[in-house]
Amino acid sequence: MSEKPAGQSSELTKRVLVALVAAPFALWMFWLGGAALATLLGVVSAISAWELYRIAKSGGSTPLVEVGVVIAALIPIAVHAQFLRIVQIPHVAGVFVMLLVIALSIWMRGVTGKPLSAAATTLFGAAFTGGTLSYAYVLRYFGYAVGDAAGFTVVMMPVVLTWASDSGAYFAGRAFKGPKLIPSVSPAKTISGAVGGIVLTVIACLVLTQYGLKPHAHLAFKPLGLVTFSVCISVAAQLGDLAESLFKREAGVKDSGTLLPGHGGALDRFDSLFFVLPVSYALYWWLLIPIPT
Repeated sequence: MSEKPAGQSSELTKRVLVALVAAPFALWMFWLGGAALATLLGVVSAISAWELYRIAKSGGSTPLVEVGVVIAALIPIAVHAQFLRIVQIPHVAGVFVMLLVIALSIWMRGVTGKPLSAAATTLFGAAFTGGTLSYAYVLRYFGYAVGDAAGFTVVMMPVVLTWASDSGAYFAGRAFKGPKLIPSVSPAKTISGAVGGIVLTVIACLVLTQYGLKPHAHLAFKPLGLVTFSVCISVAAQLGDLAESLFKREAGVKDSGTLLPGHGGALDRFDSLFFVLPVSYALYWWLLIPIPT
């Protein structure tokens, strides 16, 4: 037996073992909600921001890594505190954070340390990770969803649909191949894969709405709304994947990190959700319909 299949088998074993441990733990945190979910999101945001800054540094940028990681971690915590009415965060808070990062960039980088790049990359990294992942907390307590079962169902809907989109794209791409989607960014992705991801997402959304949203959250979509939601989620998921591929390609980096054996880094695992979660929140308000109980 050659070494290559053995290595592939070992890598697959790592992926399965990590998934068996991580998936139930994450589901438990999403069910608990509150401080548990905010803490999980804060940790993942911090790790994702650190990986993004690592990529940026490989590409020649000079982010304030420690500052950005702290900001990314605190965003979900701040959302949780706002939800509990512990603090009332003013709308201008984001502006003051921006000004603080600019001031720190001037002080810590100076004229020759690319302060503009440092400030821009630091703010982008924190917003792209902590800012987007915080929508998982907001979805867990979505306005129409009352109770733990409803909130859990609402927030898990886009997560499962993201998995469906990724799976549909993978299997359709391998089965049908054909023209590449954007070869300069991701050589392996095909147009057939993109279409397959959309098709499986629509099917999965139909099933999840019938057996998840309706009975557990008393929510539903109109037929056109269901298709619209599914297509937008699949497109957002694929854009998130392409965005991370673009970041890594620009910096000449293969993986964002080695946090999860067999899975790569946090960015590699959650890249689609950075796009999907905010899009889901906006579409929910537009397309979801409460069902009278």
